[in-house]
Amino acid sequence: MAIPDYARANFETLLKAAKAGDLALMECTEVASGETRYVMCAVGRGADQDGGDYVMTPFGHLAPGNPYETYIPPA
Repeated sequence: MAIPDYARANFETLLKAAKAGDLALMECTEVASGETRYVMCAVGRGADQDGGDYVMTPFGHLAPGNPYETYIPPA
């Protein structure tokens, strides 16, 4: 199964943010379930790079419990 282009692009952005030290882990509430999730985010600056607000771009949440019980690797 091929990885879609959007997923590759998002992963590349995540890697660049990690290399630059621009990652954050945020506690968020999932809209659909209301559950707390710990979300990996890239951190950027707003339009005014010197003093603008931080922009958090979410990429995904960390799996609760044992991720080996949640995900099946490709065959």
